[in-house]
Amino acid sequence: MEDASAGFPKELVSRLLHLHFRDSKTKVSGDALQLTTELLRIFVLEAAVRAVRQAQAEDAARVDVDQLEKLLDF
Repeated sequence: MEDASAGFPKELVSRLLHLHFRDSKTKVSGDALQLTTELLRIFVLEAAVRAVRQAQAEDAARVDVDQLEKLLDF
């Protein structure tokens, strides 16, 4: 069911998680990795949708970094 074009590779998400663990012996279960991967996919998708809406509100022809920055600047 894992399609690389539809989300983030689990290996990448695992590596990103492990980069931020304080204890190098910390492990991530398969279920936790799958959940984190799905949450990351949803977060990025939602950011993209909101950036499109922001660009439309500004009558911009395309989404630019400015729209993403406005979303993330709270």
